[in-house]
Amino acid sequence: SSSCGGDGLNYVISIVEPDALNVLTDICAKLELSLVLTLHGKGTATASMLDLLGIESRDKRIVLTIAGQQATDTMIREAQERLYIDAPGHGVLIAVPVKSVGGGKTLNYLSGGQTNVQKPELNYDYELILAIANEGHTDMVMEAARAAGASGGTVLHAKGTGAAYSAKFFNVSIANEKEIILIVAAASKKAAIMSSILKLAGPEYPAGAIVFSLPVTDIAGFRLTTTD
Repeated sequence: SSSCGGDGLNYVISIVEPDALNVLTDICAKLELSLVLTLHGKGTATASMLDLLGIESRDKRIVLTIAGQQATDTMIREAQERLYIDAPGHGVLIAVPVKSVGGGKTLNYLSGGQTNVQKPELNYDYELILAIANEGHTDMVMEAARAAGASGGTVLHAKGTGAAYSAKFFNVSIANEKEIILIVAAASKKAAIMSSILKLAGPEYPAGAIVFSLPVTDIAGFRLTTTD
């Protein structure tokens, strides 16, 4: 592998409404980002929150890309200007620092051939919490997270492919259907949210959740977001 400590690549996760997808992918295209992947997800806002904010659907689009710090900054600025990303319900962009990549050719590909990409300044004001739970138990996880101050999350559906011994830890086999819940949290609330998920929806409960967190380099849209 090749270290990215001096190259400063970010793994940028963007969560937006379906209507915003074309604009977001257009931003990525103009920045000539090599790797852009799109996933379908769903928000975890309650019906009352959706009604209050006038949002018709909890359907979400998640765009994953890798960008240098300058491109990350541009993505955030463009999203703020073109998608009103800082307004409630319009989405959130999260940048997670990349520590290393698989070889020099991959690094050259992901950085667009640039050799002087800025190194990200780590910002630990926020963290990205990932909870992996058994299918159908998102509400149990989110109720636990909200009890500790989380404002919302985004759910991705996944198929477990773990080894047989994983069943010793999970309520059901890791090979069963899973849900990955992404929660952006203030660093001051992160420990309490993770602890609450484990206490109220952890491996001994039907949700069978495991939880971990990643550092965040940059973030946009979370300050006012309550529906993601």
